Amino acid sequence: MSNAIELDDNTFEKEILNSEGVKIVDFWAPWCGPCRKMGPILDEVAEELKDKVKVYKINTDENTKTATDYMISSIPCLYIFQNGEPKETLVGLMPKTHIISNVQKYL
Repeated sequence: MSNAIELDDNTFEKEILNSEGVKIVDFWAPWCGPCRKMGPILDEVAEELKDKVKVYKINTDENTKTATDYMISSIPCLYIFQNGEPKETLVGLMPKTHIISNVQKYL
């Protein structure tokens, strides 16, 4: 069971751009091996920071508008949003500690 909330092109604006707080958005695809490895890492991040950060996933194959809007060319790609504004982009498979240290700047 994933701790990440699924997004699509229709829910992205409401859940991410028009909301308060710190959000991590994982741009991924089911065929991407590193993306599948990132899933459990993001579940741990979501659990560890559950009172401070929300973690979301958006499938780039099924949601091409949002993927195009954010110029996603490599996955996995994490965007960190603060109060609806993109603050940082992290690309590739990375350890939980790296994700958390980057997110903590915005808490």
